[in-house]
Amino acid sequence: MFGLFKKKGEQPEEEQRVQNPENKQFKAFAAKFLPEELTILAVTGANGFGGGKTRGETLWTASIGLTAWMEEDSPDIHRGEFVLSTIGDEQLLEVLRRRTRPDFIIKFRGRASEDGKRLLLLDLPEPGFDPDLKAILEEQKKPVTFWEEGLGTFTLNRQVDWFETEVDWLGGQISLVFDAEEDRAEVLQRAKTLLAGAASWDKRVREYAADDLLASANDWAEDEEITREQFIQRMELESIEIRADGSFEFWFADGDMFYGHSIHVSGDMEHGPDDAAMEG
Repeated sequence: MFGLFKKKGEQPEEEQRVQNPENKQFKAFAAKFLPEELTILAVTGANGFGGGKTRGETLWTASIGLTAWMEEDSPDIHRGEFVLSTIGDEQLLEVLRRRTRPDFIIKFRGRASEDGKRLLLLDLPEPGFDPDLKAILEEQKKPVTFWEEGLGTFTLNRQVDWFETEVDWLGGQISLVFDAEEDRAEVLQRAKTLLAGAASWDKRVREYAADDLLASANDWAEDEEITREQFIQRMELESIEIRADGSFEFWFADGDMFYGHSIHVSGDMEHGPDDAAMEG
C-alpha cells in the first residue's frame, strides 16, 4: 500500500515517499480510526497541508483542514470542520503540499474516526469531482465582508480566520484585525475607542517598547548607538489586533534595528502595554 515509487513519465526528483504502514508510529496513529477503508471525496479548506512532530518522533504528522466530505458511492455529505491526516517523512509532507491545493476537491482512500471529524489518509490524493461538492466549494470561496461606519469594509481572511481592514492611524494606513470568533459588536466598539485615542496610544506603546528593547537594539547595532528617541521614531506601525475584552497587539516593522524582525507590543486598554518583544 505504501512505499517508494515513481509514476510513469515522472523525473527522479519527483519520486514520492509514503510511509510503510508497519511503522509503529503509523500503526499507533491509525488505531484511532475505524478499520473500514473508504473511497472519499472531500473539499479542502483555505490552507494546505501542514506538518509537525513531537520530540523523539522521527516521522511527521501531516494534516489539512476539510470543509466537507462524502463516500464516493454515497449521497450523504458531511459538512463542518474536519481534519485529514497521516504519518510520514518530510518528503511525503512536501509531496502532499504540492498535490493538494487549498479550496479544491480531492479523492483518496481513507478511514474515518468514530465521530467522523477526523480522516486518515491511506494513499496520495488526486483531483476529484462531485457537483454537490463543487457547489459547496464555490460558496466557500465567495468573499465575506461587512462595512462598519468609521472603520470601513472588513474582509474575512480565511487562512487565519480573522477580519481585516485598512484604517488611518495618525496620517498613515495600517491593518486593523480581529478574530472572527470574537464578539463583533464589542470588538468594533473597542476599535473605535482605540482609534479615537490614537495619538495617546501610539506614544504609550512606542515608549514602552523603547524602554524594554532599547538595550537589546544596541546589542544588535554594529556601528551606531541608538538613542531612545531614535528607537521610537524608527518603529513603523503595520497592524493592530483588537479583542472584545480590550486586549490588543501592536505589530511594528523594526526600522532595521533588529535586521528586519518585527516588534510586538501587547497589553489591554485598561492597563496599557505590558509586554514588548522582538519577533520573527
